Amino acid sequence: MLAVNSVISIRIFEIYYKNMEIRDLELVRKFYQELGAKVQNAKDYFGRPLTLTEKILFSHIAEFPKTQPVRGEDTLNFQPDRVAMQDATAQMAMLQFMTTNLKSSKVPATIHCDHLIRAHSGSTNDLLKSIDENAEVYEFLRTAAEKYQVGFWKPGSGIIHQVVLEQYAFPGGMMVGTDSHTPNAGGLGMLAIGVGGADAVDVMSGIPWGLLNPKIVGVHLKGKLSGWASPKDIILKVAGILTVQGGTGKIIEYFGEGAESLSCTGKATITNMGAELGATTSVFPYDQKMSAYLKLTEREEVARLADNNLANLSPDPEVLREPAKYYDRLVEIDLTTLEPAWVGPHTPDLYRTVSEMSAAVKAEDYPNDIRFALIGSCTNSSYEDISKAASVAKQALDAGLTAKIPLMVTPGSDQVFQTIKRDGMMEVLNQAGATVLANACGPCIGQWQREDIKPGEKNTIITSYNRNFKKRNDGNEETMAFIGSPELVTAMTFSGQLSFNPVTDEIKKADGSVFKFSVPVGQELPPKGFMLSKEGYIAPLVDSKIQVVIDPKSDRLAFLERFSAWDGNDYYDLVLLLKAKGKCTTDHISQAGPWLKYRGHLENIAKNTYLSAVNAFTNETGIGVNVLTGQGGSTFPEIGFQYRAAKQGWIVVADENYGEGSSREHAAMQPRFLGCKAVIAKSFARIAETNLKKQGVLPLTFASGKDYDLIPADARFDIIGLTELQPESKITLVVKKVDGSQVSCILNNTLTAEQVEWFKAGAALNYV
Repeated sequence: MLAVNSVISIRIFEIYYKNMEIRDLELVRKFYQELGAKVQNAKDYFGRPLTLTEKILFSHIAEFPKTQPVRGEDTLNFQPDRVAMQDATAQMAMLQFMTTNLKSSKVPATIHCDHLIRAHSGSTNDLLKSIDENAEVYEFLRTAAEKYQVGFWKPGSGIIHQVVLEQYAFPGGMMVGTDSHTPNAGGLGMLAIGVGGADAVDVMSGIPWGLLNPKIVGVHLKGKLSGWASPKDIILKVAGILTVQGGTGKIIEYFGEGAESLSCTGKATITNMGAELGATTSVFPYDQKMSAYLKLTEREEVARLADNNLANLSPDPEVLREPAKYYDRLVEIDLTTLEPAWVGPHTPDLYRTVSEMSAAVKAEDYPNDIRFALIGSCTNSSYEDISKAASVAKQALDAGLTAKIPLMVTPGSDQVFQTIKRDGMMEVLNQAGATVLANACGPCIGQWQREDIKPGEKNTIITSYNRNFKKRNDGNEETMAFIGSPELVTAMTFSGQLSFNPVTDEIKKADGSVFKFSVPVGQELPPKGFMLSKEGYIAPLVDSKIQVVIDPKSDRLAFLERFSAWDGNDYYDLVLLLKAKGKCTTDHISQAGPWLKYRGHLENIAKNTYLSAVNAFTNETGIGVNVLTGQGGSTFPEIGFQYRAAKQGWIVVADENYGEGSSREHAAMQPRFLGCKAVIAKSFARIAETNLKKQGVLPLTFASGKDYDLIPADARFDIIGLTELQPESKITLVVKKVDGSQVSCILNNTLTAEQVEWFKAGAALNYV
């Protein structure tokens, strides 16, 4: 949708894109040449057959440890093949990379401008407005990409994960991405892992990247989907089984005849949304569906190389014969019995089939009138997804029905957009009243300028997105978002009622007759091939002399100053900023939406720190008490800035799964900037815990979860045991109450020896 801006840049595009293709292809060729020997080395090392996850992990290991690592306990170092960054997180990642003084990224890397485009009136206007509003950030990212030999995808070219699937992902590869839904590439048999920017900097710097040796959940898919059931319904079912914490520290590996029956992009939908389970990543074995997708996206040689390595891109036969012996947990799902479903509101693991929703609406008092329907996003914007949605819309239009509610469509990339436009699908959706948004994240990441409701108004929306936390899509805490497949969401627009079941229910037409939907019909791949597009791409330059400039007066961007090193002493007389009640996701810690524009300016983005967190003492959202002054009614970030000015260290106490959700490292950098010394929780989400360690904040867990209840609002806190800090050493939290009494809690730490050095240095980048 975006043209390259000048004759010169067009020429640069023509000259260097070809070279970039050769560079990537040579990487892939070398990988497959060495894969067989690396997999055999791993089998010899373990002395047993391997899962697919193990084959990919240990073909990328920097060095085999002397003793066999234990899943879920030992941290290992890997050498991923590439890095991908989206514009919101790339700002901080590139600012950190600039502090390394390296001349270029050591591995292929790309930046994708997809998060900063706000959805409002439609693709053209929204895109032009974003280019104007975010010109400073886009120029910084473009020049930083050019200077450090990183590929750059302009705004409008597509969502990072869809573009990676179309252009870069390859079976058996390993990549990291500064977005939690990086696992989307698992649909092409790649181990793709969401990380914070500091982790991406490690990989770009050529430093072995550390990861806790994951446990492996095997999901055996039996049978084949039928009726309205879709790949989206598989991951919704898995989320209902494993919950939002069930994937933490684990990789989910799918296999079985059901897996082989799914399209490549259907598999990507499943691996994408594995992030909602807290999973490290998810992956499918290589098969002919992936081969067909590679060939149709101009990667015939990659398909040929993968075809010749089929045994190395699948679990060993022994694993498939006795899966319970090789996986830490085994889940079996019979696809022949799977029904279409919804998850939500407010959490992606509250699972109900469509046949159960009518009763749920009454029992839970959900607003039955749907206000908006939204399809697309990085999770469900494939050709197959849109073809099914268009199939449903055409049925209704042919029957003379009109949409009862607004429908928004987000294509995943310019390539998808151009193809569905050519094949008439966009025309059908337009006739159904759809507003086509830019090829960007939009409402899925909270970039939605919504004007049909008042703040605090209780309402229902339905989406085919991946997350539905409070405030996630529109900033309104009372919006109830339910997630389902694109075809299900599209059908609901013609009823407008959450209780409607398109599988069985009928819609009364104006003439008194009734209409009932037939099963949606879609196509996995376009019969005429894709309208192949690399529109908006600028390839890496070699030996660029460009200088990256940031205006000192900018409120969007600021060079980073290093965090100070630990002073070598235990922490004394800390205060409590927040004791969080219930969920404390990355959206609670560092909101997205309008705040995305400050992702390159740490001081300004820190002004939203914990704004959505719920105070366990008052049940207020974002409001606390300054312990130093006794003054209440201030926001958590206001109090944080006051503590920073007073050089007063502080802690946060939280419940289960702290930091669930996005990979945003701002959720660690902001508290660190304001003076946070430790976050103490019952448990952590993987990325959030790592990000805290990277920035010099101690993530500690209660040895007894009941000790969470012992933490008062106005106490002072000592953290004892830091002078002898080492992996798995016990830490003591001394709670000094205002009445003079004390109570102590034992805390666990999960730092490795290297991570202890990060803490001592003040941050991982300081240590590096």
